[in-house]
Amino acid sequence: MHYLNILVRLAISFLFIIISINLTGKDNLAPTSAMDQIQNYVLGSIIGGVVYNVNITLFQFTIVLLIWSLLILVSRYMAAHNDRLKKFLNGDPITLVKDGQLLVDNCLKANLPAQSVVLKLRMNDVRDLRDVKRAIIEQNGQLTIIRTNERNLIYPLITDGVVDPDALELIDKDRKWLKNELHAAHIKHIRNVYLAEYQDGKVHFYPYTDQQQNKSLL
Repeated sequence: MHYLNILVRLAISFLFIIISINLTGKDNLAPTSAMDQIQNYVLGSIIGGVVYNVNITLFQFTIVLLIWSLLILVSRYMAAHNDRLKKFLNGDPITLVKDGQLLVDNCLKANLPAQSVVLKLRMNDVRDLRDVKRAIIEQNGQLTIIRTNERNLIYPLITDGVVDPDALELIDKDRKWLKNELHAAHIKHIRNVYLAEYQDGKVHFYPYTDQQQNKSLL
C-alpha cells in the first residue's frame, strides 16, 4: 500500500506538471525569467517534499498543488496588466557595455563581479570592447552581444505589448516616432502588439487578435 500511495502521488504530479506547462507556456522548459525559475523550483520542492511523506494526505497534496498553480496564474495575470509588477517579477535586461564602454554601475546593479563579466564576454568571443555596440544581460542571465560592424540586424522594438527603450536608442528613434508608425499601421495601442521588429529602415508589426490577447493575459 505504501508503494501504491507513492505511485498515485507520482501520477498526480506528472499530470499536474503537464497541465501546468500547457497553461503557462513552454518557457518553463527553458526558463527565460526569474518567475519561470521560481515556478520550477517551488513546484519541484512541493512534489519532492510531499511524494514520500505519508503524513500528508493525497487530498492535502492536491490542494497544495492547486493553490500554487492559482498563485502562478494570478501573478501572471497581474503582471500582464501592470508593467511595474512585471518588471519586479521578471526583471529587466541590463546593458553592460555601450558603444565600447563598460558600464560599471550597471554591472554592479546586475550583481556581476568583474570576473563574471570578463568570462561572459570571453564566452561570446569578445576580444576588444571597442568592437561591442551593446552587451546586454538578459532576464535569464544570458549575455546578448551586438557588434559595431554588424549589419541588417533585427531590433525588437515591442515585445508582449511593452516597448524596449534600448532598442529604440540603438536605432536613434523615440516613442513619438514609434507611435507614428503604429498609427500608420492602423494599430491603436502598443499593448495590442505581440512583436514589432525593425530591420533595414522598416518596422514590421505582429499584432494580437482579440482572442490571442485575452489568452496571453493568462
